[in-house]
Amino acid sequence: MVFNSVVFLFGFLPLALLLYYLVPGRLKNAVLLLESLAFYCWTGVQYLPLIAFLVVFNYIWGVLEELLTRRRPLLLTISVLVNLAALVYFKYANFLIDSLNSLTQLGIARLDIGAVLPLGISYYIFKIISYQADICSEKIKAEKDPVTFAAYVLFFPQLIVGPIIKYRDMAPQLHNTRDRCTAAQAQTGCELFVFGLAQKVILADSIGALWSDIIGTGGVGLAQVSTPLAWLGILAYSLQLYLDFAGFSAMSNGLAAMLGFECAANFDLPYISGSITEFWRRWHISLSGWFREYIYIPLGGNRKGAARQMLNMLAVWAATGIWHGASWNFIVWGLYYFVLLAVEKQFLLPYLQKGRVWPHLYTLFFVVVGWGIFTANQPGAPLGLLLQKLFVPQGGISAVYYLRNYGVFLLLGCVFSSALPRRLWQKLERCTPVRLVLFAVVALLSVAYVVAATNATALYANF
Repeated sequence: MVFNSVVFLFGFLPLALLLYYLVPGRLKNAVLLLESLAFYCWTGVQYLPLIAFLVVFNYIWGVLEELLTRRRPLLLTISVLVNLAALVYFKYANFLIDSLNSLTQLGIARLDIGAVLPLGISYYIFKIISYQADICSEKIKAEKDPVTFAAYVLFFPQLIVGPIIKYRDMAPQLHNTRDRCTAAQAQTGCELFVFGLAQKVILADSIGALWSDIIGTGGVGLAQVSTPLAWLGILAYSLQLYLDFAGFSAMSNGLAAMLGFECAANFDLPYISGSITEFWRRWHISLSGWFREYIYIPLGGNRKGAARQMLNMLAVWAATGIWHGASWNFIVWGLYYFVLLAVEKQFLLPYLQKGRVWPHLYTLFFVVVGWGIFTANQPGAPLGLLLQKLFVPQGGISAVYYLRNYGVFLLLGCVFSSALPRRLWQKLERCTPVRLVLFAVVALLSVAYVVAATNATALYANF
């Protein structure tokens, strides 16, 4: 089940909210857990034993970690290994086998794991690891109520594409049994959800059709396109990826707000950045913060000299690439950003901070090229051919036809990647009738697109 589906919008969501609002405060976590289990198992129960084991294991382990103070580092290490083992098995085992076979010709048989990953495994594993690490560092106490802990891990608004919210940020609200849900939160949540839904179904899916027309099944094929069309296609993919992921993140935070939880934004207009450093402060903020707090700082951060800092950055960006998927292009993509950030750290950043227009152009150029590397695991977009099309001027299918068909959506995508819509909405704060009409129009259009579409899942759900 995805947020942009008829079943979710007109079945699951209203029933879930109604039941959640009706029950007394002391039962809200139990109801939330049951609803999250229903959401998790909607497409099948084959992975229910996995999540049940991880919840039970980490609940017990967290309590033990708090009690056995002298053994905390050892217990933390064991819990991290157990949780990462589950992630590696389901997400990376066959990739590792294929890589080993290509290097050694051993012919090891691939595992029969299944083509679809367990829902949200990349996100809830990181939530669990942060929970265990925070107990070890005494930032939090272990959760004593198993229902509350399970509700945190399985929290359905964050199952598909996160964000990765730490337990210490949700604990006060999980333990608030009196005033968890307010009218103001519900209003904010509804706005977030509807505008996120519009980003996804109206803009992201429409813009993404351009890239699909090039590399998708039945598309013209990347080999046939001209250099201008290749750039137009990868620009469309860049807009689609942002609007899709930011839209789903806004829907997630909107759902959380309707349930009484305040979660920090996962995106902050990354395409207006004036450096790669700034871009990664604005893109997928919860993941960047997770890597900084649980890998970069424990390794020493920038406290042990320039050489050690570069090594720590290399570890973080290699891990960032690997986290995104079991494919070499993601590893290359992570190392690509390590090089860019290292260059900025060493000498370029002061010049970027003094510039006006060129730093934004520089950032957009390298980010768009980076998305070309990112999407190179798709069968129709081999990296070598894509880079050749982008940087060696070639003839082929013209971009004019696609620009005419998709120009309006591309323009809207650029506008909604800027601060303009946010500023306009804030200026309308006192014009309640105008806001209500605008909100209703966006909601109706979004529902129309949902009904007419195929309920495409979030792009980042694959990572």
